Amino acid sequence: MGFDGSGFIWMNGKLVPWNEATIPVGAHVIHYGSSVFEGIRMYHQEAGEHKSVVFRLREHIQRLYNSAKIYNMTPDNLSDDSPHAQSGEFLKYSINDVLDACVETLKANGDRDAYIRPAIYRGYHSLGVDPRNCPVDVFVMTWRWGNYLGAEALEQGVDVAVSSWTRMAPNTFPALAKCGANYMNSQLIKLEAIRHGYVEGIALDTMGYVSEGSGENIFIYLKDQKAIYTPPLGNSILPGITRDALIKLLNDMTDAGEIDAKVEEHIIPREMLYLADEVFFCGTASEVTPIRSIDGKKIGAGKRGEIAGKLQEKFFSIINGASEDTYNWLTAVEID
Repeated sequence: MGFDGSGFIWMNGKLVPWNEATIPVGAHVIHYGSSVFEGIRMYHQEAGEHKSVVFRLREHIQRLYNSAKIYNMTPDNLSDDSPHAQSGEFLKYSINDVLDACVETLKANGDRDAYIRPAIYRGYHSLGVDPRNCPVDVFVMTWRWGNYLGAEALEQGVDVAVSSWTRMAPNTFPALAKCGANYMNSQLIKLEAIRHGYVEGIALDTMGYVSEGSGENIFIYLKDQKAIYTPPLGNSILPGITRDALIKLLNDMTDAGEIDAKVEEHIIPREMLYLADEVFFCGTASEVTPIRSIDGKKIGAGKRGEIAGKLQEKFFSIINGASEDTYNWLTAVEID
């Protein structure tokens, strides 16, 4: 299914034809950005059992619920006499319900590889900043989507720039929540990069340290230090599901002697980007995308480096079924 109006969207417990999956213009989410969401990929394996698999489905839905909890969309940890508990609207579907909804929607739309977008949002009841009386609604969309940063990005790398826009300061917008409102900041970063001729932007945090891309986490490799660094959560980054997977892969590759470098979370000054032997993005959409230049400065050899190449090979070997899924990352989906 694409964005041509065909197929189905799961909304509040049932499949709805695409063109009928609508919300009122007075919905709280439209006026105040009150939504949390996820992006998840399903791949059709080229090796192994030739089946379709979803990458880390449960971990993504758990993060979706964590985001909803931060924004008071779930009843967790509220006492019965809490004013919010007495008068508020809360999410009525469990993690397993949304997991099942993702699979149901994938099967209904019939794509063997797809991008999955579950979202939890405040619907329509009244307008005003106080969202408590607005219902908490859920939908799941799926569609076909290629490589986020371009078809040749995985092999050739991309040209990016450090953005003039910083990530949100601590105690303003919670960076650990994948919230729709946070992506207004991402739009500014992305649009500025494109306007200046780059594919993507890298945002710094409010202290001037490297944070992340508009929709990707970031890693750098310093060969002389035998180190691979990625910013810690305190640098206003989203706790990426793919980021977590790559850290596990890199640690195991180091232990197995496949790479001569140790990965760790580390604060990264801006100038370290320019001096790195490799820099690469990661994320559900971008997967493992090398960065060949930053602010017009060539990174390493100006092409995909050894670490990114080996990491891609290891990552896609599991995704495609050529290697055993020893991490239990894949959920099989039977598509008719």
